[in-house]
Amino acid sequence: MPRFLDAEELDLLAIGAWILGTGGGGSPYAAHLVVRQFYEEGGRIALLDPDELADDDVVAVVSTMGAPLVFQERMTDAAFALKPVRIIEAFRGRPFRAVMTVEIGGCNAFQPLLVAAASGLPVVDADAMGRAYPEAQMQTFSIAGLQMVPHVVSDIRDNDVIIPTASGWHEMERVRRKVCTEYGSVATTCQAPRTGAEVKRHAVLRSLSQAIALGREVGRAKMAHEDPVEATVAAGGGKRLFTGKVMDVQRRTTEGFLRGSLNLAGLGASFDIAFQNEFTIGRRDGAVIVTTPDLICVLDSISGEAIGTESLRYGQRVTVIALPSQPIHRSAEGLRHVGPRAFGHDVEFHSVFGEEPA
Repeated sequence: MPRFLDAEELDLLAIGAWILGTGGGGSPYAAHLVVRQFYEEGGRIALLDPDELADDDVVAVVSTMGAPLVFQERMTDAAFALKPVRIIEAFRGRPFRAVMTVEIGGCNAFQPLLVAAASGLPVVDADAMGRAYPEAQMQTFSIAGLQMVPHVVSDIRDNDVIIPTASGWHEMERVRRKVCTEYGSVATTCQAPRTGAEVKRHAVLRSLSQAIALGREVGRAKMAHEDPVEATVAAGGGKRLFTGKVMDVQRRTTEGFLRGSLNLAGLGASFDIAFQNEFTIGRRDGAVIVTTPDLICVLDSISGEAIGTESLRYGQRVTVIALPSQPIHRSAEGLRHVGPRAFGHDVEFHSVFGEEPA
């Protein structure tokens, strides 16, 4: 049976999902507040373990897409999140059994909760990335070669696009990205429906619970006056890479993405990170130290809370850590989708954890 999330878990999810966002995914702050208000008014959201799905159940996979900087200006809400779900249901003539997020990182951890608040559907404890990535073809369902359509992209007005067919995931991503840009670089989506069997076989399972546990450990460390960064590293099996001060941030919103670079200064060394919504590659004194698909996270050195690419500013004291990627992302096909070359970096992937490609 599904269990109901409690209000405290919403707070913990916001902390953990922001860390797993690897700089992108958009801040969960606004969506978190909407769901908290829903709870304060007596609402509750059911969390469904993936094993409780029947193989022929149909699951809606939802997201907010666009440039994180724009998310701060044009916030989502429950009705906006539900809109593309209802369009897909009408298009296919079949209701959904449950809803899940495409990515656990950032505000998209709350996207299925917004849909649940507006519809009563349970939320599946799973996602299709185990983190945040900026493009549709970077999800596990794409790496597994599953169907990518129908796909709906909606904006806050009466504008919606249904993509009923596409020749491939990359081609579908190009189309929907152009649509999103025309919408002002923010949109809500309902992606290709997934059966219960596909979710159980190809999704990253119990990732909401993982994000909640990560947030709980950060909170525990603060209450115990311990180092919350170290608590995150220990809880996530990660590694510290660099500690320093933000010296410069270059960013621009283009083609529906927030692109740019970050420069940090530490004791006798510098660290540079490039990003496309999410952090993609890190260099210490010019030498590549870490690349996607390892999770590159920039945390406030005191609070341990994540800092998104849209929130970076001069003078912040930060610590860069890495967390392990999902095995599917380290496969040959996974690296083709999410390795450094997928983001334009002409380097090989070598995990900071010493893992060979899966």
